[in-house]
Amino acid sequence: MKLRKIIAISAATVLALTLSACSSTSEEAVVETTAAADCTPDSLATLTPGTLTIATGEPAYEPWVLNDKPEAGEGFEAAVAYAVAKQLGYDNAKVSWVRTTFDSAIAAGPKTFDFNIQQYSITEDRAKVVDFSSAYYKSNQSIVSFKGSKIDGVTSIAGLKDAKLGAAVGSTSLDAIENQLGLKAQVFNDNAAAVAALKNGQIDGLVVDLPTAFYLSAVEVPNGIIVGQIENSDSNDAGAGLLLAKDSALTACVTGAVDAIRDSGELKTIEDKWLTVGAGAPVLK
Repeated sequence: MKLRKIIAISAATVLALTLSACSSTSEEAVVETTAAADCTPDSLATLTPGTLTIATGEPAYEPWVLNDKPEAGEGFEAAVAYAVAKQLGYDNAKVSWVRTTFDSAIAAGPKTFDFNIQQYSITEDRAKVVDFSSAYYKSNQSIVSFKGSKIDGVTSIAGLKDAKLGAAVGSTSLDAIENQLGLKAQVFNDNAAAVAALKNGQIDGLVVDLPTAFYLSAVEVPNGIIVGQIENSDSNDAGAGLLLAKDSALTACVTGAVDAIRDSGELKTIEDKWLTVGAGAPVLK
């Protein structure tokens, strides 16, 4: 990974994670699908008639978008976007991509896109100024370690029974260690302190959410690896949704499309391809 890309990942990831953590999540922030909605390209009030305009970051990063080329459809969010477009009746040639910053897209006001996909956590505060589809992704907790560590190569939860795992105080990551893994955690004031402990060999692994794990393993931890993911069991996590303009005429149809690819199993297939196997982050059972 090139240095420019790594540095950019740091800034974008920290910004996204900070904003995601600022507000409580709620399923009430999602606009419900209306069965009566006419969701065909001929009737949808898109910015450009007959074209679906989708936004992502500038630049967009792996594993969400590969090689900063969302139009290729490679990477988790690029693949999700095209699956939603197809469900709405748009083939790839009828999809147009634009770029936005994270902050500008969640601000009130007109949008340059029909929907934006950039790991936007669904929150009540954000839903006051923008719309969200139903969730297309709920982040798992993940274990970051380094090559050659005690848990390098572990493929199951049982393989972690003697591991020393750390997490930030008061975090869902700490809950995952204690309640899902059944282990006594090493508790730190914040992730920075936990990363330092991992580098110094005081712990075997650090538990964080998956987006943070991608960043830490690529940038912060020398020879960093993601040992695996722990399935999300947080009922209060509303997840990430596609972002639309407030009171958009498209929200119900876009939500319906997300629901359809979830119900069909296509969304799970995309997640397995790009966030587990393809990203080297298997789900631990």
